[in-house]
Amino acid sequence: MTTIALCQIAVSPDPAANLQRVREALAKAADADLAIFPEATLTRYGRRIADLAEPLDGPFLSGVAEAAREHGTAVIAGVFEPGDRPGRVHNTAVALDASGELRAAYHKIHLFDSFGAKESELVAPGSEPVVVELAGLRVGLVTCYDVRFPELTRALVDQGAELFAVIAAWGSGPLKEDHWVTLVRARALENTMWTAAVGQAPNPAESSDGFGVGRSMLVDPLGVVRADLGTAPGVQVVELDPEATAAARATLPCLEHRVLGVNRS
Repeated sequence: MTTIALCQIAVSPDPAANLQRVREALAKAADADLAIFPEATLTRYGRRIADLAEPLDGPFLSGVAEAAREHGTAVIAGVFEPGDRPGRVHNTAVALDASGELRAAYHKIHLFDSFGAKESELVAPGSEPVVVELAGLRVGLVTCYDVRFPELTRALVDQGAELFAVIAAWGSGPLKEDHWVTLVRARALENTMWTAAVGQAPNPAESSDGFGVGRSMLVDPLGVVRADLGTAPGVQVVELDPEATAAARATLPCLEHRVLGVNRS
C-alpha cells in the first residue's frame, strides 16, 4: 500500500502565506508517503505570476523541500518559473522526493485558452509528458486543462505510469465542477489507472478570480471515487492498493485491446 495525502489548500496571492499553508498541510499528512498540492501553489493566477515566478532553487520551492525533508514525505505541487521571454512563465508541476530532492519538473503542455481565458499570454507551453519515480510509484504528471486531452494520459500509460497526479486551479462557472469530476473519472477509467486529482479550495477572502472549485479526489482504476474532499480546505490521507489495478485490468483489459495508435511490429 502507498499512502497519499490530498492537500486541498486555499491559495493566496502571497507566496509566503502559501508556503506556510504547505508546511501546515504536510504536518497534518505526516504519515503519508506522498503529498499532492494544487496547480499554482506558489501564487494565485493573475498577471502577478510573471513578477513572482521563481527558479526551481528559489525560496518558495526550497522551503517546500525543507518541509518535505522534515516530514519524510514526497511532494508534488504547482509553481511558476521564469519562461522563454520577459513577461512569460512556465506553469510547472514539480516532484520532490522524501529527502527534498527535485526529481522532475513538468511544464504544462495544454494552455487554458478557453471560457474567455488566455493562459498563453502569460505561460510558455511545455512539450514533453513526464513520468517520475516517487514514493515507490511511477507517477504521471497532469496539470489542470491537460485532463481534457486523453492522448496525454495515454502517453503516460505507455511510459509506465502507475498513478496519475492531476493538479489544478480549476475555474468556476456553469457546469465546470461537473466537467472536472467527469474528466478525472474518465481518465482513470479509460486507462484503468489510480488517479489522484487535487485542486485549490475556493478562496473568496483573498481573491475573486474564480479559480478553485475544490473537489479533490482519489479515483480507482474502475472510475470509482474513493475520496472526495468537497469544497472546504482540507487534507485527507488515502490508501492506494496496486493490487486493485491488476484486478481491474483482468476484468477490463481495454489497454490490451487498443488498436489505433499502437505499434505492434
